[in-house]
Amino acid sequence: MKKVCGNLKLELAQYREVVAFAQFGSDLDAATQALLNRGARLTEVLKQLQYAPFPIEKQILVIYAAINGFCDRMPLEKIALYEKAILSSITPDLLQALLGGLTNERKMELEAFLKESDLPYL
Repeated sequence: MKKVCGNLKLELAQYREVVAFAQFGSDLDAATQALLNRGARLTEVLKQLQYAPFPIEKQILVIYAAINGFCDRMPLEKIALYEKAILSSITPDLLQALLGGLTNERKMELEAFLKESDLPYL
């Protein structure tokens, strides 16, 4: 979880800072707009139903997808549907493998799975 979420805290802090700044300015460059879009998607991914938290391996999968840009081009209203789709279609073996840590082989498997599963939601 620490390897996957390493940049999450930093990206969310940058997002909150830029959101506060963007309220006062109207002209934003492409990098700032990308940061705002990524932050909004990360915030959306972190939302869970009350009293129904995801198991840790499912959290790792969803956060990994968001941090590595698989949700960047996706509309915000489709993020929850995308989460449900990837969580229901991932193989149990790969999901359990996430608990053991991310090796390069697992990252490649995970990225191949996520690339296939994000196409209907773009």
